[in-house]
Amino acid sequence: MDFPIEAVRAAFPALSLTDNGRRRIYLDNPAGTQVPKSVAEAVSQCLLSTNANLGGFFETTLAAQKVVDDAHVAMADFLGAETAEEIIVGANMTTLTYHLSRTLGRDFAPGDEIILTRMDHEGNVSPWLQLAEDRGLVVRWLPFDQESWQVEPAALAALLNDRTRLVALNYASNLTGSINRVRELSRIAKEAGALVYVDAVQFAPHGLVAVSEIGCDFLVCSAYKFFGPHMGILWGRRAVIDALQPYKCRCSSNDLPERFELGTPQIELMAGLTATIGHFERLGEQAGSTGSRREKVAAAFGASIAYENALALQLIDGLSTIDGLTIHGITDRARVHERVPTVSFTVEGIVPESIVRPMNAEGIFLWSGHNYAWEIVHQLGIPADQGVVRIGIAHYNTAVEISETVESVTRTIAMLRQQR
Repeated sequence: MDFPIEAVRAAFPALSLTDNGRRRIYLDNPAGTQVPKSVAEAVSQCLLSTNANLGGFFETTLAAQKVVDDAHVAMADFLGAETAEEIIVGANMTTLTYHLSRTLGRDFAPGDEIILTRMDHEGNVSPWLQLAEDRGLVVRWLPFDQESWQVEPAALAALLNDRTRLVALNYASNLTGSINRVRELSRIAKEAGALVYVDAVQFAPHGLVAVSEIGCDFLVCSAYKFFGPHMGILWGRRAVIDALQPYKCRCSSNDLPERFELGTPQIELMAGLTATIGHFERLGEQAGSTGSRREKVAAAFGASIAYENALALQLIDGLSTIDGLTIHGITDRARVHERVPTVSFTVEGIVPESIVRPMNAEGIFLWSGHNYAWEIVHQLGIPADQGVVRIGIAHYNTAVEISETVESVTRTIAMLRQQR
């Protein structure tokens, strides 16, 4: 079927905003997407009609508890979890990772080892580095292959030993866009007896996550990267998280997932989270699915992946014609399914920010910098204080927008070269 781009765009009010009559092109999506009207309405409705703390017996507190419960069930369906008790909701991915790292660290001993990749966002690096410093752990670094742009299974296997306690991986890079073979990597790590913690923040907006099939122990993502409110979600395998004792208040619940969700929950944002999954359900229905919520989400991704891949190829092809421009990531058309539609590049002799600023002024929203891909820029030898130009596509972008963006990049680079 043809992707229903007009119907999708109509759901996002921000896409119709203008600045002094000039359209906006949102390509800052890896840092955070726009939200459907239904998400904003759900947040507002919760604040106006179910605004109470949890644990009481009156109507608003009971309604608020249902909002919280519904959000956990919706995310369990979205991620393919076996039960909503495996879903932990928090402020953001980084905060959740810090919390879990300290909880897991209680059982780690000096000399135990953890493996971190050179491909991860800093949110899946610093918490573990600091845990290692606190607990006297050994950190082993796993580079990515600069030909495949992925973490290679053989490289991981070479680092594992009987002291390896945890492997932290990312599903997809927020700079190169490369998708790792997380199932194979998880299998190798689990065979060595290690826990596996997967950062799926950049993958979740662009592909169907199936936690029951990956083989990892934990997987974390961020709702505001896939058209939802600002919050993070962590899935933990029931058998693993049920044995953990997190840092929490003495008198707070010991039930799952409550014992990992510190303090009063972001109830209104959880209402928005359920509405976010509803956006994928509607897209799945437009793609022809009449099944369960999970089946509709799968159908939505089936449609959006094909659509986004075409836009990514259009962008890569256009950028590849510019002399002196280097795309840092997979450019082989036959491997487009091995990347998400996030494309980063540098241009010889030109600072990335000097490209981004005039494009932002034209209403084309994109980023420059290291984007917290600290280890990637260092492995690639890119100055961390400059980083890259990063363009990130979402399923509400259009081919016309990509054409305008390529034209703007080309024109901006030509202008900057004339000024030198």
